[in-house]
Amino acid sequence: MGILRSIISHLETPREDRPLGSGWLSGSLALLAGLAGLLIVLLRWYPETFSYPEIAFIHQNGIMTVVMRFLLLSGYALALLSLIIGRRKSLGWAALAVTVVASLMATTQPDTAGAPPQSLYFGLDYFIINVLVVGFLFVPLERFFPARSEQTVFRPEWQEDMFYYLISSMFVQVLGFITLAPANYVNANIDLDATRAWIASMPFWVQVLVIMAATDFVQYWVHRAFHTFPFLWNFHAIHHSTKKMDWLAGARMHFIEIAILRSLTAVPMFTLGFMPEAIQAYLLIVYFSSSFIHANIGWKMGFLERFIVTPRFHHWHHGSDRAAIDINYSSHFPIYDWLFGTHHLPDKGEWPEQYGVVGDTVPRGYWKQFMYPFSSKFRREPTPPPGE
Repeated sequence: MGILRSIISHLETPREDRPLGSGWLSGSLALLAGLAGLLIVLLRWYPETFSYPEIAFIHQNGIMTVVMRFLLLSGYALALLSLIIGRRKSLGWAALAVTVVASLMATTQPDTAGAPPQSLYFGLDYFIINVLVVGFLFVPLERFFPARSEQTVFRPEWQEDMFYYLISSMFVQVLGFITLAPANYVNANIDLDATRAWIASMPFWVQVLVIMAATDFVQYWVHRAFHTFPFLWNFHAIHHSTKKMDWLAGARMHFIEIAILRSLTAVPMFTLGFMPEAIQAYLLIVYFSSSFIHANIGWKMGFLERFIVTPRFHHWHHGSDRAAIDINYSSHFPIYDWLFGTHHLPDKGEWPEQYGVVGDTVPRGYWKQFMYPFSSKFRREPTPPPGE
């Protein structure tokens, strides 16, 4: 545990204490590459358990094998570079050890021939793709275009949000079943044939925009309900408890909130007759937009802020300033906040001063946060204002 704490402490080193050439960047990237390679090896060992059927083509085409080899080679090269140039060697040695273990495991594979097929699976490959694709896209953007330049990549509480990312990815099968349940009920009990025929006649991109508008309308009211009713707010407070915003912050959501939010917002998408290609395009858009609007990206988007949800718009929703309370519920189009009186976006380009839950009542740690809505003993005493 002491070694693990040393590694995490090294990862969270403030930017001013890890200048270019300190070995921090190469060591961090080496550790990430080694861990990702190790996860892919586990995926190759137990594909029936850890593979998500919807992306089976990635395994069939050998893409994951190529990615694994690239990651392991990168892990070796970057670990050695970190050990050569760095004063603190913990990251380099840890990355080298993980990469060696992953390489040794990659040369063998358990004999699972004749194993019975499994109906239950966990999306480890889904998690790997999430982290690699989204992380490698948004980490450089946050590094070069930050809204808050003092914020580091491995900010405080990043481990918790990465664990949330892992949980939501690994339980993708369970969440998928819950998500489709209300839509399946509507399809079985309500006649929507005329509406489906009309929507099916729309062009592809029009269908995508209609899905975005319909799901955002439902999500606006569900989201607002989580802020309005105390019982629901106890679940949503987990999402608001992060004090630093970045691409990982959107993953911090209580499992119950994920189930409610996804199942209700999916109803129009899976009941109104949209073509599968339009649904897939929407899911791809929302997949990236969720990370984008939480990201520490300070782009000035001018007139576009009137028409689409941007990082600055959504950061105000997460702010704990007085002006930031119960505003900006939309996820795609701010027009719903305009129509229903909850829009707030200062004209001068200001950002919130601070983030988090007012009073700082949410504890740290996944399991304490999971129990937070169910028992008051897991809630902190409200933090007094400064000076009191």
